[in-house]
This record gives sequence, C-alpha cells and structure tokens, in this order.
Amino acid sequence: MYICGLEKRGVLRGGLIVKIHHEGTNILILLFIVLAALNVPVWLFMPPYVIPAFMSAVSLVVYMFVFNFFRCPKRHYRGKRRNRVVSSVDGKVVAVERVRENEWLRSEAVMVSVFMSPLNVHANWFPVDGTVDYVAHHRGRFLSAYLPKASTDNERSTVGITMNNGRRLVVRQIAGAMARRIVTYACPGERADIDDHLGFIKFGSRVDIYLPVDARILVRIGDITRGGLTPLAIVKPG
Repeated sequence: MYICGLEKRGVLRGGLIVKIHHEGTNILILLFIVLAALNVPVWLFMPPYVIPAFMSAVSLVVYMFVFNFFRCPKRHYRGKRRNRVVSSVDGKVVAVERVRENEWLRSEAVMVSVFMSPLNVHANWFPVDGTVDYVAHHRGRFLSAYLPKASTDNERSTVGITMNNGRRLVVRQIAGAMARRIVTYACPGERADIDDHLGFIKFGSRVDIYLPVDARILVRIGDITRGGLTPLAIVKPG
C-alpha cells in the first residue's frame, strides 16, 4: 500500500511511556473487542475458574504480542549526518553483498539487508538526509523474507533517494511470509530526514538498502541494528 504525503511527525499515538504507531490503532481496538467477546461468555458459562483463567491468560499474551509489535519509539539520531547512512529498521543484518540494482540505480551496488522478526519494531525510518526522487510499489509473492529471491519476487516498495552529498541509494521494503501489508509514506520530491518515518511493514519482513559500491560498510552479517540509530555505512561525495 502506498500512502503519499502522510505527516511523518504526527504518526505516533499513545501514552507518555509507550508510543503506538497509528497503523496499529484500529487493529488493537478490534482485537480487544474480539478477545473480550470470547472471554466474557467463558467466565459467565464455563465454571470452574481454571478454564476461564487460562483463556484470559492466553488472550492477554496474544494482545500484548500484537501491542508490542506496533510500539513505535520516538528516536533522534545524534551522530554525524553528513555522508552517513543509518539503518531504516530494527533487526538483524542477514546479507552484505555486491549485487546489481536494476530498478532505479541501474548499476552495481552493495546491498545491506536487515531482517525484522515479529518481535522487532516495524516502523521504517529514512536512512539518510536528502531528497526522495523515486517511489514504486510492486505486487508479488510472500516468500520467507530470509530468501535471497525475496528481494525481486516478493511484494515490495522501492524508494530512491539522493543524499545531500549528491550520491544515490535505494531503500526497498519487502514483505515476508507473515507480512501482508507494506505502507510507504515517502513521496517523490519531498525531503528525507533520518528522524522521520519512511513507512511501516506489518508482521515480519525485511528492508534492503542499496549503496554505492565505494561505500564504507560499518556492519557485518549477524549484527543487530536499531532503526534511526545504528550507522550502516559512510558514503563520500562522488
């Protein structure tokens, strides 16, 4: 799904301690109603209390799992921004390899892939400061996001960004076996900011960032990243 022009600094809702991404508001409300509808009759008509208590405990675990999935911390990158590429997502680095990016860069690039499990924050941040020049959504399959061909075969959105230093990179949001909805807020012509949200992917997925081949990569396979905070690479002006 492509939503252009959403105000990025207004996408958080919640209390003072835990912020919930607006993408999860309706889901959490509906889930609460469904679980309540299931639990009330159990407590009224199924004594003794062992079964109702077990049902309520399971419901609480399910609700907290979904609640945890949609949490959305407010983050501000405090490191050097010039020439820096920062992780777009929370997750684990599963690939750092040289490939060819044929959609927008149309050249060789270094791809850094970060896999998000259902336990990770699933908000996506812009990886650099710059200008959004290209956005496209592609329908596709829902293979495991761990598979290499997920980058080209799965449901995905591609965002092309020109950094402030003139270099170009691509951010690709990729759906996984569980993820069935990709939301992309980026619009062509707007400013990209590391502290702002690029989009959101629901329930397990991956993000690939395609960098110039001369970029200095700062992470390795197996490293854990935090969106909007973990430096991935340094890209000097061309």
